[in-house]
Amino acid sequence: MIAAQLVPTPVGPLSLLSREGVLVAAGFTADPTEMFARLTPALQAEGLEVVDDLGAAASALRAYLAGDLDALDAIPVSQPGTPTRKRLHQTLREVKAGTTVSYAELAERAGLPRTAARAAGSACAQNLIAPFVPCHRVLPSGGGYGGYYYGVPVKEWLIAHESGAL
Repeated sequence: MIAAQLVPTPVGPLSLLSREGVLVAAGFTADPTEMFARLTPALQAEGLEVVDDLGAAASALRAYLAGDLDALDAIPVSQPGTPTRKRLHQTLREVKAGTTVSYAELAERAGLPRTAARAAGSACAQNLIAPFVPCHRVLPSGGGYGGYYYGVPVKEWLIAHESGAL
């Protein structure tokens, strides 16, 4: 069974979805079924149950929102993808709060050529576990915020929160 919890944040509700203590999805939506629909068919077959408290993941999120910017790092995550995509997602988790990288830098940190910036962008776009896998910390090299699955204002808020600007 996939357990889900809705946690309020300053930029709207965050749906957390967990399987046996491992986060399989998280996203800024008030409807956990939106995240559930993005899971693999095998995980969807397990069903979804909304719970009051997911434990460690919800506690880590509350700590992050309260200023412990490294709190999300300890939560185990799992999402599907090719070996390259998984490496990019792992590399995203190594980008420290309060810092940002370009898509080309992310690719390079993951052991890919800088020209693999598009692959890095695709990994960010397909990330199912925001902000625990912090794709919001990746910015276009040409400036600005670029896109964000949950909207640029959410990305701006996350970066400002992590930089201490709030």
